[in-house]
Amino acid sequence: MRYASALAANPAATYRQIDLVGRGAGGDPHALVGLLYEEGIAALRTAAWAAERGNYAVKGERVARATAVLFALEAGLDFDKGGQVAKTLGTFYYGLRGDILQAATGIDPAPFRDAANSLEEIAKAWSSLKAG
Repeated sequence: MRYASALAANPAATYRQIDLVGRGAGGDPHALVGLLYEEGIAALRTAAWAAERGNYAVKGERVARATAVLFALEAGLDFDKGGQVAKTLGTFYYGLRGDILQAATGIDPAPFRDAANSLEEIAKAWSSLKAG
């Protein structure tokens, strides 16, 4: 019964986790990267929201999530096949992680929004690759 109680404690978080796992179960690498972008952007926007409201626990949790997503994106780069694009993305992810971690010590939500906007631009470009 403890398991059910844990799920009921935060139904929205439980649904999001189930939704993320379900959408990623297909194994399409392009779609999985898209999900990582979605998750990173959402985490950064929530960190900004939490910073505005002084909710430092949520801010910290979302910063940790965003940095984990950026690590996953960087780890997935194929430098042999991706060439200069992979190197540029690796540098971008690394720099963005640094910006986020630096912003985590402050109370200004703007750096989190800026990071989310930057990541969203990359996500849109990534999405257009599949469409094109």
